[in-house]
Amino acid sequence: MSGSSRTSADLDPRRRKILFRAWHRGMREMDLIMGRFADAEIGTLSETELDEFERLIEVLDRDLLSWVTGEAEVPEHYDTELFRRLKAFHRHDKPIHV
Repeated sequence: MSGSSRTSADLDPRRRKILFRAWHRGMREMDLIMGRFADAEIGTLSETELDEFERLIEVLDRDLLSWVTGEAEVPEHYDTELFRRLKAFHRHDKPIHV
């Protein structure tokens, strides 16, 4: 996957910016984690959730990746419902390729 599969034409400027930033983090793994979640959820996030997502975008890739993979404990102030949704969005209980 080379990037977002979602059009931003129907999004307000803030959501467009967040979507772009989610897909352009620096570490490709985090582009995919944040970008895919943003593609799926950006249109329905509340203003509070957008604030939280923007805070997560500011976290260093290596730290955020370690939280998502469970290699490191999530700091309390980042362990929000939105973060748990992001993490669950990428969890697979069975093979994704059959």
